[in-house]
Amino acid sequence: MPKYLISFEKGAMDHFTEEDWPEVGKASHAVEQEAKDAGVFVFAGGLDYEDDDVEHALVATDGMVTDGPYPESKELVGGVMIVDVPTREAALEWAAKNAAACRCAQDIRKFMYDPEIE
Repeated sequence: MPKYLISFEKGAMDHFTEEDWPEVGKASHAVEQEAKDAGVFVFAGGLDYEDDDVEHALVATDGMVTDGPYPESKELVGGVMIVDVPTREAALEWAAKNAAACRCAQDIRKFMYDPEIE
């Protein structure tokens, strides 16, 4: 089956108050558990931007490492969920559930099929 990346931008959840986070976390984990129970869950996680030891880096084709973030990069991913579903419509349904749980819009992208990985 095709795999789809469901993601949201860094900062999409910045408008929450401290009181909102437990409810948002509970709702997000419920969607993740629902995806696991449905057998479509591959991976999910938020990306850490707040710890002092978290550093963005860009690794060029020649191996050169440049520290970031980068002004030319307007958008950074804030969190992801990968689902393995038969259709785009099914992926959109999971994205809608995730959007409601996380209270922010979700981007959806289909992974290219690679028969050598299957």
